[in-house]
Amino acid sequence: MDLSLHIAIKRHLGEVICNRLSEEINKLGFSLKEIKHYPSFDNASFILNKDPYTGQLNLTCNWYDPANRQPVGSLQFNSDGTFYAEYDVSKTHPIKSTWFVESVTAWGSVEHIKSEPRLLMMPTD
Repeated sequence: MDLSLHIAIKRHLGEVICNRLSEEINKLGFSLKEIKHYPSFDNASFILNKDPYTGQLNLTCNWYDPANRQPVGSLQFNSDGTFYAEYDVSKTHPIKSTWFVESVTAWGSVEHIKSEPRLLMMPTD
């Protein structure tokens, strides 16, 4: 199966996952101008990777900052039907200033998607 077919098969779930990641970012309370870009399935770069356990091909989606092409997130569709996604936020929490929002993550399967922010305690003097 070629790359374009893998992308077509995973498109709907990928869009749902991107929406879920965006919802997690929005739930944190950032203003619209604070977040310059959100994960979009159509803006990802796609590659196929061989699963070392099953020998099947996994679709990997990578996102890059449009300004400097630095990696900002990824979504891995596993051959067993599960996935894991992470998208960088890298900002101080807009409401809880003692916390830093590293990223938002989503994982699971088409039947059950979970998501949450990844928070780090800000260092104290």
